[in-house]
Amino acid sequence: MSTPDSNRHFSILDQMPIAEAPNASLGSDRTIAVKLKVNETEHELQLEPCVTLLDTLREYLGLTGTKKGCDHGQCGACTVLVEGERVVSCLSLAAAHQGEEITTIEGLAKDNKLHPMQSAFIKHDGFQCGYCTPGQIMSAVGLIAEGQAQTDGEIKELMSGNICRCGAYLGILSAIKEVKEVTA
Repeated sequence: MSTPDSNRHFSILDQMPIAEAPNASLGSDRTIAVKLKVNETEHELQLEPCVTLLDTLREYLGLTGTKKGCDHGQCGACTVLVEGERVVSCLSLAAAHQGEEITTIEGLAKDNKLHPMQSAFIKHDGFQCGYCTPGQIMSAVGLIAEGQAQTDGEIKELMSGNICRCGAYLGILSAIKEVKEVTA
């Protein structure tokens, strides 16, 4: 037996309890207050709890350098640094990063000077179409900060979450090795 309400479609928000994030308040429109520090700038936003970090960066903050590739965490185009660690932002909720330092490709250059990794990517032709380049660069910066990659094989393995459909892998590897040597 069907009632008029039995055919009603529910939002995912109607089906899940909303746990408040630290320092977050639930608004009447089912949003929460989220404070993010992105590229050394603090932002106060009202977001639905299920909004990803990627969508927040692109749609709410206008930082479109971080790319939406697969939206499933498999291509790495959306890689950003959170507290210096590599994060695929399409799988991470914005509200989970309150109070953490988030760095996007737009935040790497300082005083109108490219980050060494950005310069190395240009020097070594570490890109072709450029779509994956921001995620590749952010992942490479994080990789070097982790201090794990000592050999070409280790660099390749630790960068394997970043896909380049154009096949610019040799240039990417050369760029990473150059910056790694300079910073070591």
